[in-house]
Amino acid sequence: MEISEYHKMAAVEDEMWYYQALHRQIETMMRKHAPLNAKRILDAGCGTGGLMKRLQSRFPGWVWQGVDSSAVACELARERAGVEVLEATLTELPLPAEHFTAVVSADVIYHIDDDQKALNEMARVLEPGGIMIVNVPAYRWLWSYHDEAVHSKRRYGRRELREKLKLAGLECITLTHSNMFLLPLIVLRRKIWPAPASGSDVQSFPAWLNSFFKGVMAVERGLQAVFGALPMGCSIMAVARKTSLL
Repeated sequence: MEISEYHKMAAVEDEMWYYQALHRQIETMMRKHAPLNAKRILDAGCGTGGLMKRLQSRFPGWVWQGVDSSAVACELARERAGVEVLEATLTELPLPAEHFTAVVSADVIYHIDDDQKALNEMARVLEPGGIMIVNVPAYRWLWSYHDEAVHSKRRYGRRELREKLKLAGLECITLTHSNMFLLPLIVLRRKIWPAPASGSDVQSFPAWLNSFFKGVMAVERGLQAVFGALPMGCSIMAVARKTSLL
């Protein structure tokens, strides 16, 4: 991504409804599916460190390590989260095999030319029985100015993501859409209304609107807890377990 996008992210990541909802969803999946002794967690493509900052304070027994290909992102993540962060690409991780009990990659692999190689590498550093949580944008038809601004390579379908995880030696145990209720608004914003001058949709929102969106996402999390998965939405989250050696 552009350097300006990382600074925008760092400025809004702690409060913006999207990141709060995403991090809460990852937390829920970690608590439900991670091994009981989960200690070493890799944030693969950690960006500016918001996820690590939020969850390490809530779960001090989880030891986080970050990796990102951007020097700017790594510097911001170290400052904000106070954890070890390596500058490296996800397709060539300078990390030992079977080292982590969980790997999280939130809104990252769609930036990478060879996303399958990135998934293979993340699976390599994951111990057998460990889990991987991957979040990606959904629907090719939703491609817009936002994807251009953040240098996206692709958007995904459910079957496509499941197959890529399988090729990496992972068994998908949960796969769900998210941002279901807000999908109509997102379609309007990205496909109908004029593109914003600011580039991406990463921005500050008025407090009342941010609170409304957070409330909508809380209702969505409740439905997800009851039904297990949502049938539509602009993002896809998968939880997969490592079942074989690469």
